[in-house]
Amino acid sequence: MGQQPKELTPGFGPWHRWGYELRQFREARRLSQQGLARKALIDRSHLGRFERAERPVPRHVAIILDDVLDAAGALVRGWDEAEREAPQDSSAVVSRVKTATHGASTRGHGASGLAPLAACRFGQAVSLEDDTDTVVVPARIHGRIHFVPVPRRVVLASGLAGLVATAIPATTVATTIELADMGSPFEHFTQLRRVMIQTDNLIGPRHVLPALQQHLVSLAARRRAARGTDAVKLLSLETRYEELAGWFAQDMGDERAAHGHTGKALDASHITGDADLTAYILARKAQLAVDTGHPADALGLATAARRTARPGSRLEVIAVLHEAHAHAVLGEGREAHRAYETALSLLGRAGSDGVWGSWLDTAYVNTARARSLAALGDFEQAAAGFDKAIAVLPPAYRRDRGVYLARAARAHAGTGNISLAARIGGQAVGIAAETGSARIFDQLDRLDQTMAHAADEDGVAEFRAALDRIVLHPA
Repeated sequence: MGQQPKELTPGFGPWHRWGYELRQFREARRLSQQGLARKALIDRSHLGRFERAERPVPRHVAIILDDVLDAAGALVRGWDEAEREAPQDSSAVVSRVKTATHGASTRGHGASGLAPLAACRFGQAVSLEDDTDTVVVPARIHGRIHFVPVPRRVVLASGLAGLVATAIPATTVATTIELADMGSPFEHFTQLRRVMIQTDNLIGPRHVLPALQQHLVSLAARRRAARGTDAVKLLSLETRYEELAGWFAQDMGDERAAHGHTGKALDASHITGDADLTAYILARKAQLAVDTGHPADALGLATAARRTARPGSRLEVIAVLHEAHAHAVLGEGREAHRAYETALSLLGRAGSDGVWGSWLDTAYVNTARARSLAALGDFEQAAAGFDKAIAVLPPAYRRDRGVYLARAARAHAGTGNISLAARIGGQAVGIAAETGSARIFDQLDRLDQTMAHAADEDGVAEFRAALDRIVLHPA
């Protein structure tokens, strides 16, 4: 005789209500938890905890469950309502069986409620207990590619072993002997950060993030042991590490971890009192917001970044660029073009800020504008801009080349040149497989949707087959 499902209590709070709705949809579709888990590529034990409000529910998981259960957006709307209604202090929201603190009330762009995020492993599903070994990987679900947490054994069994390169050794606090052996911790960790950035662009974050996590633990230990100016310098560097961890997590498709690390970096930047650092992190939060579907939030964050940046600095240019793209995504073409002209004008007058925006030049601004042109539907100019950027991109920028190729392919598809788009998209598929970049996969997924309506065009079948080979498929 099967085990009786545990009684739910939707009146206990917004996440209990959401879990109750999830079970109602599941049972209406006559699916067991195991059956739904197979369809959604989610561990069965996680579903039970979602239903009982004992486990954080990432929004992308709510979207996948809504899609699999044909809930017509009801589960996503319910998730958004629960997010708004839940207390901001996630520590106050406890399951009725007292087994876990519910961290799903963490605000998307805020820095509150980060304890569950700090405890999770990079590249894995956010978890308050280590009951499963999961990794976040691209999977095709109902025709679309989503980044979802999947048991490591499932990925290994699929033959896509390259997607599980995010295993992270247990972190340990540096010993006193280790602390004494290093000459200049600040210079050492500064150089390590440069190397990790360069390596990431060559092979992607899945192979680099485990090392960054270990170095971040060691850096934090040295910062706590330091005093005075040395402690402030190391905290500033630790903030840069947190920001970089957020960037890596975003590029791996782990949006929740990306928001958590970037929010933690913003908090630390205020402690240092470094306005330049705060302006930079605000700009990164703006970039993260627009990339994860919140352009209005991005516009506000970019405006705050510009207000915080020193007038005439390269940081101001960075902020204006994020303002421009947020306007474009919101469909505000005139404001977007005006912001790009402002960025070029400011860049022409800006001096060198050392580490801040040293990579900024006219070509970079024009490439950013190409992305915005695509968002505004001006695919011809966008395609020309990306083609020009790809032609001059150094070979070392391997992952960025994949991003540019994927965006160029989408732009060419928008002009109606499907065969060229398929050929360029095929090149991007290879780099996506090498790096695991969610930014590349996102563009390829969108291109794939366009290609579905042009299946007879030259190269389309080959492109779609190549993409299918590098993503997981539900059983």
